[in-house]
Amino acid sequence: MKLAVNHAIIGALLAGVIISASVPFSANAATPTQADPPYGSCKEAHADGAYNIKKGDPGYRPKLDRDNDGVACEG
Repeated sequence: MKLAVNHAIIGALLAGVIISASVPFSANAATPTQADPPYGSCKEAHADGAYNIKKGDPGYRPKLDRDNDGVACEG
């Protein structure tokens, strides 16, 4: 009985390995896409519909925050 159980376990493990090996792996699937570079000016941001970009948000740059209140391209 113990031998039959061991064969069943080994068979199940091997089946899992074979199935896993047959599934293609893509390194790109786990790689997050890179965001577009920050706006060069608030004019560019506004043309893209971006206003009041908060510090920490994509697109925020200190250069665009004229009054240094943590919000760029206010409007």
